Amino acid sequence: MPRIGVLLSGCGVYDGTEIHEAVLTLLALDRAGAEIVCMAPDMEQYHVINHLTQEVMNETRNVLVESARIARGNIKNLGEVSADEIDGLIIPGGFGAAKNLSDFAFRGPDATVHPEVKRLIRELVEAGKPIGAICIAPAVVTAALSDIRPEVTIGFDEATASAIEKMGGVHHNCPVHDFHVDEKHKIVTTPAYMLGPSIKDVAMGIEKLVNKVIELCQS
Repeated sequence: MPRIGVLLSGCGVYDGTEIHEAVLTLLALDRAGAEIVCMAPDMEQYHVINHLTQEVMNETRNVLVESARIARGNIKNLGEVSADEIDGLIIPGGFGAAKNLSDFAFRGPDATVHPEVKRLIRELVEAGKPIGAICIAPAVVTAALSDIRPEVTIGFDEATASAIEKMGGVHHNCPVHDFHVDEKHKIVTTPAYMLGPSIKDVAMGIEKLVNKVIELCQS
């Protein structure tokens, strides 16, 4: 039974993890018989968004605490997780990936990645273990691995694809129901809500990504 990490970035599409993408990932992993290890960085999230009005709220929240909502409390501090403890990693999307796990939402191709996120991603690649990245999360993976030119997809968005190329990545167009595999580095990516439009469409690509990550754990 593979042990797959799921890296969360908060709770809610506008300031944390995209909840549909996270739940679909957890469901597909459970159906495949994988052991799931949820994790998140213990840090203050960039800001808090009212998901009803999409306005910034005058309060602070912790990424680990918010992510625990999705994980039903069964979650680890990312800083205490190493690549030795898991067989692969999947990162759902949502603006939290671009605001908390990295600053891609603000700096684009000049983005930096949270040190613990970058550490774990690089440890996994160096160990030959697979990484799955969903929606905007491939930008995080690219920023963390710019020196090895990872192949990824975020769908068809030209501006985001251009930023990924400028960071050193190689972008491949891809429909929502499919995924792209960087065979050399064992990186699997799918567009999800970068394209949408509905949860049933997003689910197809995510399930394929999950199954491919599990397959790569055994190769």
